[in-house]
Amino acid sequence: MSDRFNTAAGWALFAGIIALGGGIISSKMFHSERPEPMGYEIAGVEAEGDGGAASGPSLATLLASADVAAGEKVFAKCSACHTINQGGANGIGPNLYATMGEEIAVGKGGFAFSDALKKVGGTWTFEQMDHWLTSPRSFANGTKMSFAGLSKPEDRANIIAYLNAQGSNLPLPAADAAPAADEAANAAAPADEAANAAAPAENATEPAAK
Repeated sequence: MSDRFNTAAGWALFAGIIALGGGIISSKMFHSERPEPMGYEIAGVEAEGDGGAASGPSLATLLASADVAAGEKVFAKCSACHTINQGGANGIGPNLYATMGEEIAVGKGGFAFSDALKKVGGTWTFEQMDHWLTSPRSFANGTKMSFAGLSKPEDRANIIAYLNAQGSNLPLPAADAAPAADEAANAAAPADEAANAAAPAENATEPAAK
């Protein structure tokens, strides 16, 4: 009985050794390293936050064709906190009459501007106002203004034109000139079309000449 038990135990031990060895060999053969970096790069796709700047007309071009009446309608979003009539009272926000061209966070009947806005300095230029209307928190991190901003460039241009018409009346910039390359390409297009139209006629006369 003892011999049979020893024999069975020996075979069990042998089988265990074979299984362990097979596992080690398998792990060596099929081991794969973690890819570095993780994932795969897809051509033509930029990482979130890289580039992605919206293309379109410049602020100068948008202001040159801005609609003051449309800007007044957009300003309705601001009227809960701001007045804009001359001599109007400050509310949650300051009165905005003649704001364009003024110093930032100065005056306005002693309105208590946030320290974040005071630190910006400078004056309310068209570019500064466009930045502010895009994202007040980005313009002055820590501002008390809770408004998220206006995402459409056309809306910002229209409201800037409206603000400017309320006591500031700064000259609006001229629209950007069309790129010279585009103008040259447009001028060359009719000539190319004429040349292409003439080609069949020239080909048709070649057999007669021969």
